[in-house]
Amino acid sequence: MKKVIISLVLALVSVAGYAQSVIGKWVTEGGESQVEIYQSGDKLNGKIVWLKAGDGKLDSKNPDKNLQSRKLVGTNILTGLTKKKDKWEGGKIYNPKNGKTYKCSIWLDGNELKVRGYLAMFYETQTWTRK
Repeated sequence: MKKVIISLVLALVSVAGYAQSVIGKWVTEGGESQVEIYQSGDKLNGKIVWLKAGDGKLDSKNPDKNLQSRKLVGTNILTGLTKKKDKWEGGKIYNPKNGKTYKCSIWLDGNELKVRGYLAMFYETQTWTRK
């Protein structure tokens, strides 16, 4: 009986750990896009996989003229996030609406993903929902 209880507890813990992962597809605040967060080595990145505006939308606000003709779908907007306690920090987030890149951290808050971009001491936090 003791082995059955231990096995059950271990199974529940592993399921709970999986449910708490930030990896997967997320709908951005406002529902304008979906971002797939994935792990690459010990870092997290996230790329746009769907846009309400359509697959053909270009990165026209990018400050690099050579990138202004690339499609936004498939573009990494989250890069280099590293796990620190309950957050992923130290990365960057690119905002294709204004072509700027900010320092970034992300964390789970229940079933929602909090995404915070920093500019000096100022920040903005968005809430993304799992797809």
